[in-house]
Parts: sequence; C-alpha cells; structure tokens
Amino acid sequence: MKAKLLRVVMPMLLVFTLMSCSSEESESGTTDSKVVTEYSYDQDEMALVEVVNNYRASQGLSTLSLINHISYKSEEHNDYMIENNVVNHDYFNQRASNIKSVLGAVTVGENIAYNFSTANAALHAWLQSPGHKENIEGDYTHFGVSISINPNNGKKYYTNIFMKK
Repeated sequence: MKAKLLRVVMPMLLVFTLMSCSSEESESGTTDSKVVTEYSYDQDEMALVEVVNNYRASQGLSTLSLINHISYKSEEHNDYMIENNVVNHDYFNQRASNIKSVLGAVTVGENIAYNFSTANAALHAWLQSPGHKENIEGDYTHFGVSISINPNNGKKYYTNIFMKK
C-alpha cells in the first residue's frame, strides 16, 4: 500500500518542486525585482512626454515625472506586441504589480496606441477614448513612455504607463 502511494505521490512532488523553483519573469525574460535605472529616450518618445505633460498642464493638472523603469516596462510591452503581432493590454497586471512592488506605486494605468505617425496624433486618439483620456487626466504622479517600430512593417507601437506614488 505504501509503495503504491509513494509511486503516485513522488511524480507529483517532483513536478511541484520543479515548478516552485522557477523565478518570476516578465514578458522579456528579465527578473521582476530589479529597478531599471537606464533608459535611452529617442526624439519621438521625448515628444510624447512633452505633449502629454503640456495637455495635463492645459487642464490645470500637475505634470508627470518620467521614470526610466516604467519606460523600460513600456518598451517590454511594445516588444511583446510586435513579436506577437497584437495590439492589446496583455500582461498588464504583471506590469502593474512589478511597478507597485519595485517602485512603491499605489495605482497604475496604461495607454497603448498603434500606427500613429506622431506623438500628437497618438495623444489626440487617446483623448477621443474615454478610458484613455481618464488615464491621461488621472491622479498620477509619474509615468513612462516607449515608442517602438515594427521592423517588418514600419508601424509604431506606443505604450504609456502611469503611476501614482
């Protein structure tokens, strides 16, 4: 009887042990507990920072401080969307959880856009969508941005993640 039970339990125990030892990873395979301090912004990304903050200021809202770690997480999501040929918020809960645990965020929001040629065009589209506009006008203190170009078709992917500390 004990031998039969052992033959049934041992394989399950082995599988559980192997699964419980894996590290938590983000979409790109990097560990989620490390703060990314370096991020290189291009001209388009800095334009996006400017138009979002200019819009917020025009509405009497505080401007948002840029955080490299959030921009890195935004870039990871752009890479995921390009690699999988999708435009969506897949794995947002993981990105939000990472930003909360690593940076101490209280709330996190996200806007994505696809195939807009300029930062102004992406902002205009977000402002036409109630949910995206709510994020832009939301009670946030910091944000990160990334604009990535799909090398196969030249289309731009935008991810803008907001957080409140």
